[in-house]
Amino acid sequence: MHTKSPLFDEFARLTTGAMGLAQAAGDEAKAAMRAQADKIAVDLDLARKDELEALKAEVAALRAEVAALKETPKTGTVRKPARPKDAAG
Repeated sequence: MHTKSPLFDEFARLTTGAMGLAQAAGDEAKAAMRAQADKIAVDLDLARKDELEALKAEVAALRAEVAALKETPKTGTVRKPARPKDAAG
């Protein structure tokens, strides 16, 4: 008891086309918003996440170095860390 109606077929095609158009418009809007956000980030001179992570690692290394320098004797000599044997050659 399945009948095909050209009206329903046309309506289904129209609905499918409208959904595709809406999805494409959404993708375009996302791309435009992302481009605008990137432009604002550049204008405000904001740091990227990878740059921030590299800076955090650098700061942690410098803090460790400062802590090691604070532990040196008051004679003014700095003890250098021992070099690994594979890097000594």
